[in-house]
Amino acid sequence: MALRDGEIDPASFTILRLGSGALVLLVIRRLANRTSTTGRHGSWLSALCLFVYALSFSYAYVSLSTGVGALILFGFVQATMITSGLLSGDRPVISEWVGWLIAIAGIAMLLLPGADKPDLSGALMMAVSGIAWGLYSVRGRTESNALGATTTNFTFAFVFVLVLLLLETGSTEISRQGAVLAITSGAITSGLGYVLWYRALEYLTAIRAALLQLSVPVIATLGGIFLLAEPLSLQMLVSSAMVLGGIGLALVKSREPE
Repeated sequence: MALRDGEIDPASFTILRLGSGALVLLVIRRLANRTSTTGRHGSWLSALCLFVYALSFSYAYVSLSTGVGALILFGFVQATMITSGLLSGDRPVISEWVGWLIAIAGIAMLLLPGADKPDLSGALMMAVSGIAWGLYSVRGRTESNALGATTTNFTFAFVFVLVLLLLETGSTEISRQGAVLAITSGAITSGLGYVLWYRALEYLTAIRAALLQLSVPVIATLGGIFLLAEPLSLQMLVSSAMVLGGIGLALVKSREPE
């Protein structure tokens, strides 16, 4: 909403998003009376992944619709997390493989002949964002303190934001609505949402975590339709149905007595 209508430029959106997220998380951690050492919770590498994800995400959405952007994003998240899972020893069952293939086929519909091709530069930026988010999620599976790790990562990421401030030479465009949307994205849907995500990762394999994230493009598409008046095409409808159906199939595992 902020980026499509030019309410704020991508760099400023990223700065406000990560800055507000770091501030809110620091306050919450303080109120929760929890301490977190950087050696145990969060890291500079995770913070760099978070920063690259957020910055690429902002620039990509200048030229992509909500649903298409989310589909590209999580397609690359899939590749990153599933590859990591396989390398670390995860062995999916048949239903997980079949479900994943169906879901990926739904995403691939975007690239079929006759489909509306997304802007190339925006698609490439979103691909980079997806790889960075996949790495951030993989690293989160080893964290035992979701609040501490997320707070540290956002705080460290803000250091990269300060570097961005020094390097940014483009024009700055920030309306009041753009600033409010960027801060809401950082403080609520990013900061608090990522704490919940790191918490959930403790109970998921890398492959299952990747599969569950494929539901996000469907949610984003619905948000684009109802909040931004974006059109719903038959292609997007079929793609979303395949993604959700694939996730459902992958998560339904036969339970045999041990």
